[in-house]
Amino acid sequence: MRSALTGIGTALAVAAVLTGCGGGGGGATKEPEGLTAAEACGGFAEDAPVSAALKGVLGGDRFEDNLSKPEKAVERVREDAVAPRADSYRPQPVTYCGLQSAEEASRNLKIEVVAAGKGPYGPGPKLAERVTSYASGLAAFTSSGLGHVYFGCRLKEPAREVVVETTIWGPAGVPDTDLEQRTRLITLANAAARQVSAKLGCQGEDGLATGVPARAAAAS
Repeated sequence: MRSALTGIGTALAVAAVLTGCGGGGGGATKEPEGLTAAEACGGFAEDAPVSAALKGVLGGDRFEDNLSKPEKAVERVREDAVAPRADSYRPQPVTYCGLQSAEEASRNLKIEVVAAGKGPYGPGPKLAERVTSYASGLAAFTSSGLGHVYFGCRLKEPAREVVVETTIWGPAGVPDTDLEQRTRLITLANAAARQVSAKLGCQGEDGLATGVPARAAAAS
């Protein structure tokens, strides 16, 4: 009798362990690792079109931060706006947002901001044939791997005018004929620029587009 009871007790214990291991569907579900688009780099990509662009560029919906310094980047722009300009002085860009795919670290992007010097800010005649231009800020253009958005900002404190350059690098290996990738990159750079403008407290209109920037009309 004792042997039979022992066997029954052992069987019940084994069943309890198996059930607790998730076979019955009652166990806790493991949360996906990494940041969501709404959490990455201060939420610059939380709006639907920007979130879709981020997922398209990095090929997933979870991301790992890669040396982002958003507050330092904004403060550096503010400092450089009042720094005396000399021929030997060049403001140094700071990584506003660095991200990589939570599933594939080789898929990554970087967005830098810096106080720009005097213009012109467009792509120039030779480069214009190799990039797509968009209607946002003072100038916005990109290839399938590298893009720029320039916008003017009238600071209240300190009371200065500054042009901010936002540069984005996308993942390597994307064909330069991928025009959709160009639009994704400029959408992300533009969203970051809008967030920088808000943090700087720019007065008046910065001219930055909302959502997905439209392609600029061809020059006549």
